[in-house]
Amino acid sequence: MALRLPSRLFLQCRGSVTNFRDTRAQSTSAPVPKEKEGKPLVNGSKVPKAQFDWRDALQLERLLTQEEIMMRDSLRAYCQERLMPRILMANRNEVFHREIVSEMGTLGVLGPTIKGYGCAGTTYVAYGLLAREIERVDSGYRSVMSVQSSLVMHPIYAYGTEEQKQKYLPGLAKGELLGCFGLTEPNHGSDPGSIETRAQYNPSRKTYTLNGSKTWITNSPMADLCVVWAVCDDGKIRGFLLERGMKGLSTPKIEGKFSLRASLTGMIIMEDVEVPEENLLPKVSGLAGPFGCLNNARYGISWGALGAAEFCMHTARQYTLDRNQFGAPLARNQLIQKKLADMLTEITIGLQACLQLGRLKDENKATPEMISMLKRNSCGKALEIARQARDMLGGNGIADEYHVIRHVMNLEAVNTYEGTHDIHALILGRAITGLQAFTVGK
Repeated sequence: MALRLPSRLFLQCRGSVTNFRDTRAQSTSAPVPKEKEGKPLVNGSKVPKAQFDWRDALQLERLLTQEEIMMRDSLRAYCQERLMPRILMANRNEVFHREIVSEMGTLGVLGPTIKGYGCAGTTYVAYGLLAREIERVDSGYRSVMSVQSSLVMHPIYAYGTEEQKQKYLPGLAKGELLGCFGLTEPNHGSDPGSIETRAQYNPSRKTYTLNGSKTWITNSPMADLCVVWAVCDDGKIRGFLLERGMKGLSTPKIEGKFSLRASLTGMIIMEDVEVPEENLLPKVSGLAGPFGCLNNARYGISWGALGAAEFCMHTARQYTLDRNQFGAPLARNQLIQKKLADMLTEITIGLQACLQLGRLKDENKATPEMISMLKRNSCGKALEIARQARDMLGGNGIADEYHVIRHVMNLEAVNTYEGTHDIHALILGRAITGLQAFTVGK
């Protein structure tokens, strides 16, 4: 792919962390719009008439920094030129292209908010914009990026030792290593506090022996590194770093998926896996560890789901403009226009909310409830928009060459994983009422 100027600048910035940070420091605040030359806004002068652009209905672009725009445009070029041509057959044949991870690493989009260790060290808003561009192509590709960044690299960076950071983060950032995150189990999904995987300490050998199984694990069949959460002898949940090749560790693929077919999903099975104590993540215990990771990933999903929704809306708009029935374009129909108006409204409001949440995360002022609200809203609205777009394409809506039905199937999973639609409602309900509704009698 011939890199555009923003891409080259992005790569140069990534290659020199100091320069990239200098750029970031100079462009953290959104630029103040300049008045148009020749039309000063003074008494007696005519004020320029505002123009509405449905592609950016509330002018999100004006609220982004130059660095954020540069990174987004660089990745957009890659996604449209390199990912989009692959996705049709990858989804149809259920093929995961491992080289995509290395390509993302070259672009610097893996672990982008981490400072140092070969990572970009950019804003959470930029991270969200990157997730949006990838999921505009496919949710499976964005899932790979989210897991690597938020569920594997983040816990090592936030909870690991300096030795662990030096050992794993550079390879993960380059895409040389692929990671996965093991929390969900066959008997425990929305109730992670009841996980059954156990880690027994062996003081004479200074190791832990892990037994248990994890399921619905993105990347696991091909992962080089597994971040696994297990209950220790003291009853507390802790994280462990398991490397492929450890005796007793296996990662079988889950077959028969009708969603996220361009990414790998599998299990992590541990049968007396002996893990050195230096592979324990020492700086966290309890559910705060995995939830800290999940909240980062859920934030990215909030942006990403809206990227998928945008693709579906744009496809439905163009299709109904091109498709003539009864002597006129379908887009002339009032029902079609209402559906497009509803789609645009939900996407636009959702993106503005994601931007605000991103700024709050950059200021360390975001709460888990805020993230739950937007993960729930973005995924639910995106799924509904994709379904409506599928309907607007008529019979062609179920053909994968139009891509909309693929987004519908993907978003069914995205609306479920990392906290179901209803679980996030209960999180918000607890915050609103002060009463938890997860279990009876507590």
